[in-house]
Amino acid sequence: MNWDDIRVFLAVARTESLSGAGRALKMDPATVGRRVARLEQGMSVTLFAKSPQGYDLTRDGARLLVHAEDAEKAMTLGAADLEGGGDTLSGVIRLGAPDGCANYVLPKVLARIAVQHPDLQVQVVALPRVISLSKREADLVISVSAPQTGRLLVQKITDYHLSLAAMRWYLRQEGEVKILDDVKKHKIVGYVPDLIFDKELDYLDTIGGATADFSSNTVSVQLNMIKAGLGIGVVHDFCVPHVARMVRILPDDFRLKRAFYLIRHADDSKVERLTRFADLLVTEMKAIVDELEGEA
Repeated sequence: MNWDDIRVFLAVARTESLSGAGRALKMDPATVGRRVARLEQGMSVTLFAKSPQGYDLTRDGARLLVHAEDAEKAMTLGAADLEGGGDTLSGVIRLGAPDGCANYVLPKVLARIAVQHPDLQVQVVALPRVISLSKREADLVISVSAPQTGRLLVQKITDYHLSLAAMRWYLRQEGEVKILDDVKKHKIVGYVPDLIFDKELDYLDTIGGATADFSSNTVSVQLNMIKAGLGIGVVHDFCVPHVARMVRILPDDFRLKRAFYLIRHADDSKVERLTRFADLLVTEMKAIVDELEGEA
């Protein structure tokens, strides 16, 4: 059995399509199809049920998936062990994160880590959805809520805060907010309701169940909507210093507290390189969030 064929099998199983696997492997979909067919022929089994909707695992495919993922973990642990020697970190680490954290916190965090570990390569996957560790979309994931199931290592990184915010010129033009009830007189910027992927992101319930007049599934777009003067929104305090003349509104009356969590595979607890990186990440994220919130 060829390990490269197993890699192809895993990619098809996770993406449920030849084209998706091809993108993940940087391989032509037709080549992916031939490799799957070769694996099936060599094992004398059918691994996938093909349909217009995609590639679904058969019972034999599901049985192989368990062993293939075990083999992948062993390969990952072996490579990480070899890369983890020495005082400095090296190699590639893929980190999943919510887009607000990825855009406005992680660049500063990684800049500090890079000074000490110049050979380390970090890939940040910023998606407005839950990032899957089981599908190996990332080595570590930063989340706004702690998962309650699965064989995972969960570590709280730090608390962070959110406040109502708007542009200073917008408030002069459209009317100051002197009490929370005044917010109802303004347009609201927020998340697209049916695209909120974590209950911790449902902020508008905290201001009387207001409805967003202008909405997006990403923090960066919401921030740019507020910057353009479309209205008032609930903004991470660590984002405020990134936008000149953005101000928090009634910070003594309205301030939400949330937390970031770092999540890893339980199996990866043996990978010294990931453990060292996780420790650095937690330390620097705490410091950067505190610094940015102090500037808000």
